[in-house]
Amino acid sequence: MSFMKVETKKLSLVYTGIFFSMVFWSLSFIWYKDAYIFFGPMATVFLRLLFSGLILIIIAWLTGKLNIKKNHIKLFLIAAIFEPFLYFMGESFGMKLISSVTASVIIATIPVLTPMITSFFYEEKLTAINISGIIISFLGVAMVILKKDLHISASPTGVLLMFLAVFAAIGYAIALKKLTPHYEPLTIVALQNIIGAFLFAPFFFIIDWHTFSTGFPVKALIPILNLSIFASSIAFILYAYGVKAIGVNKANMFTNLIPVLTSIFAFYLLNEQFTFVKVLGIFVVVCGLFLSQLNLSVYQRLLNRIVWWRNNKN
Repeated sequence: MSFMKVETKKLSLVYTGIFFSMVFWSLSFIWYKDAYIFFGPMATVFLRLLFSGLILIIIAWLTGKLNIKKNHIKLFLIAAIFEPFLYFMGESFGMKLISSVTASVIIATIPVLTPMITSFFYEEKLTAINISGIIISFLGVAMVILKKDLHISASPTGVLLMFLAVFAAIGYAIALKKLTPHYEPLTIVALQNIIGAFLFAPFFFIIDWHTFSTGFPVKALIPILNLSIFASSIAFILYAYGVKAIGVNKANMFTNLIPVLTSIFAFYLLNEQFTFVKVLGIFVVVCGLFLSQLNLSVYQRLLNRIVWWRNNKN
């Protein structure tokens, strides 16, 4: 039974870490809006990645976790192209055209699409209950963001850009799965953000430098630092640990929480409406998320141990 307790405690820490990564990514939709008051999309993303990358590179170097194998450099580059480059290209410009909650629900399609794509690369099997959980959770997401007439008012271009971010996130998860057996999440995130900053640098200087160079108040850096430290550093590290521990599909299922959490934060921070239907939707999302994570083999082993203990006791 002690083994089960250790495993349960380990999984609890993993799930808690992934949950907080979703909290920080949900808040990023709010921080984006705050940052856009002072900066353009390219300036916001470039500064976000630059600050995060420099902080993490220094930490990785000081802790001796910056040893990269030459044959993995190409894989790091591919991962960085997917995320942060393509992901933030879609998300940063998409956020200029659609609301925070609408953007977050598009991101919530990641766990629905991920199993269809990753099945070609990995043998991560989902049970019928897991699939039912995905569907139920996604229905809960719809309850959170849809109006009574089942209509979402959004820019088609903004929607397409956000779906670019969705497919980039799936590509990144596939590349990440190949890196996590060899490197600590701190190392992976540090390199991906530094590479991402270099990829975004030309776009920053061409598109947004003229607005950035005119000056800005010190308070304008607060949302940038929030995005850098929490959304681009801590959240990615916690997510990478999750992928390593429970796999791509199950880790991505937690993204169903993003629109729910974003709605809550938007209610308190942006004074957006929060109805009874949204509260009910949150409950449905949580129930679906539980089913999507249900591992019947674990419960079967636990039941077998209980039966064995009772038989031997008698």
